[in-house]
Amino acid sequence: MKKSTYLFVVALFSIASFAQTTWNVDPMHSFLNFSVKHMGISFVDGKFDKYEGVYNGTSDDLTKGVFKFSIDAKSINTGIEMRDQHLTSPDFFDVEKYGQLNFESTKITKVKGSENQYKLVGFITIKDIKKPITFDLTYGGHLADDGNGLQRMGIQAKATLNRFDFGIAYDPSATAIAKDITLNINLEFTAK
Repeated sequence: MKKSTYLFVVALFSIASFAQTTWNVDPMHSFLNFSVKHMGISFVDGKFDKYEGVYNGTSDDLTKGVFKFSIDAKSINTGIEMRDQHLTSPDFFDVEKYGQLNFESTKITKVKGSENQYKLVGFITIKDIKKPITFDLTYGGHLADDGNGLQRMGIQAKATLNRFDFGIAYDPSATAIAKDITLNINLEFTAK
């Protein structure tokens, strides 16, 4: 009887330690930034101000988790109102027709020999066109309690995508606006 009770308690704690947790993006401490080369000589930076994201998994093993994001395309912000209006037009994101950009991970693998480097593989959907993408992900760490009763963890993810793959073909020669967009994402997640 004692042995079976002991095994039950050990099994219960083992299950609890591997339990998936839902982590929500903390928008006050997160940034979804992008950069594109302009005229071949400089860069224009921007960000999205409205988004939702979750990570379902554990903070000690990202390889068993799943990231999901939804971004409000209307919230694009380059700091220049006229440019932002153009970016929301049919020439670019066509936000009246395609209001959301989405991402869902399919696989997370740890980079060999690294303590905090991962490859985050998934699908990104822009203008209803779904394509694979791979992010270089750096795990920033985990706080068991932030002083307000919340757990926190942070990541940074970087990737490059070709805008032509998503039907964003304004300036088809890519003379003024390069075809490659660099994504640089800093995220902080919270969980109870």
